[in-house]
Amino acid sequence: MKFKSIVIFVFVVCCSFVFQTADKPISIAFPEKNCSVKIDGFGNIYVINAMQLIKYNSLGILQKSFSVKRYGKIDFVDVSNPLKLLVYYKDFQQILFLDDQLTATSNMISLENIGYEQTSLICNSSNNSFWLYDKQNNSLVRFNSESKTLVKTGNLKRILDIDMNPNFMIEHNGYLYLNCPKEGIMLFDIYGTFYKTIPIKDLKEFNVINENVFYFKDKALNEYQASTFNTIQKQFSDTLIKNVYWRNDKFYRIYADSLAISN
Repeated sequence: MKFKSIVIFVFVVCCSFVFQTADKPISIAFPEKNCSVKIDGFGNIYVINAMQLIKYNSLGILQKSFSVKRYGKIDFVDVSNPLKLLVYYKDFQQILFLDDQLTATSNMISLENIGYEQTSLICNSSNNSFWLYDKQNNSLVRFNSESKTLVKTGNLKRILDIDMNPNFMIEHNGYLYLNCPKEGIMLFDIYGTFYKTIPIKDLKEFNVINENVFYFKDKALNEYQASTFNTIQKQFSDTLIKNVYWRNDKFYRIYADSLAISN
């Protein structure tokens, strides 16, 4: 009877520790202010500090870092595929693919060498391919893993009769989400065919989870529900928050010098 009581006591203590640990907020300090942050589908955290990419796991534990200084600062990192990250050096028009250990899986790809000198945006695509937005011709181009053209749209500014000026794009479940702040989020299929526009304007970036669009605006995390066209909000009273991500039932609150994770 005494042994049974001891076992129950140990179990309760252990469970209490697990629950407290799980609920305890996690904080990560940035190496310098105003770093960029990305969160992948597993909850891994990527901090982009000029020329360095730093990876933490979902518990905030440092995993790996990556840097190639000769190509200047990292302009954009696409973590939509956690096993194949795309790193974009806009100043040098170069891209590189990394695995989940932040090890290069390809040589640097020069966009100029494949005929595109004014690429303003780039992102991952399915089947080891990637997209770019050609600012000079206002067109979307999709390449395979060997940098051969798979899809090329015409001049979208003329075809759609709108002023494009996109500032962000990401592919999700077979659709390319191209953000044009004055028009909204424009959706294209993987063949470059225009599908529809989501009427959310004046965004810098967003995440797509199960076809729903998540974005932080006016101190609130907004979820635009694709099936109902409704938007639900969670307000944040902390005026120092610069951005909020939602992944795996956790909030990732981004500040100028750090991020905090909580349920």
